[in-house]
Amino acid sequence: MNIPFNKKIYFLSDFHLGSPDAASSLAREKKIVRFLNEIKADAAQIFIVGDMFDFWYEYKNVVPKGYTRILGKLAELTDSGIPVHFFVGNHDMWMTDYFQKELNIPVYFEPKEFEFNNKKFLIGHGDGLGPGDKGYKFLKKIFRNKICQWLFGILPPAIGIGIANYSSNKSREKGAGSSEKFYGEENEWLIIYCKEVLKKEHFDYFIFGHRHLPIDFAFTNNNSRYINLGDWIQYNSYAVFDGEKTQLLYYTK
Repeated sequence: MNIPFNKKIYFLSDFHLGSPDAASSLAREKKIVRFLNEIKADAAQIFIVGDMFDFWYEYKNVVPKGYTRILGKLAELTDSGIPVHFFVGNHDMWMTDYFQKELNIPVYFEPKEFEFNNKKFLIGHGDGLGPGDKGYKFLKKIFRNKICQWLFGILPPAIGIGIANYSSNKSREKGAGSSEKFYGEENEWLIIYCKEVLKKEHFDYFIFGHRHLPIDFAFTNNNSRYINLGDWIQYNSYAVFDGEKTQLLYYTK
């Protein structure tokens, strides 16, 4: 599809709202809402590419408390006619239909192709792609299993969310500092994944999150780029497609 003249498509990911504490999460949430409010005038579409929350689980009649500012802003955007897309990440993979029903936002569980102005995009959170990380890939299959989700769901919300928050904090502590440097073309799992995809099909842009490091990598011998969106914990980074090119930018307000 073609985007209207003077309109843009925005991509952002890895807010991890709820982490590490209520005060810092609230400050981050307010900053993201300011950003969304500022781009509303020229946004043709907005993609949130995973890990918006540090933990999210939809019980039958309960969702995690809080996040009213960002959920309200997303509802305002979709109500005004701006399409918003959401890709689940490894911290919010247990979404079901709350976003679709309440916010009119489609939710994707795997990378998905899009085409804008004759440019092909492959978009996804990025967790579990490429070589390595076999332990997480195994756990992901368990977490995505419907029976496991049901078993977790029969726990009282206070217990289930408490366990999940503890696990999330431990996971983050274990990975602290691991994403702060670029490991090189031959060692970045998502670059290796993109190369494998390019052997079969051309994409102009690969847009991923998960890495928590802003990366703009151009592949040699073809007109293709991998962009990692970084995060809104340290970098406040995002990407924007203006109809011709995609740039990795930073929000500094």
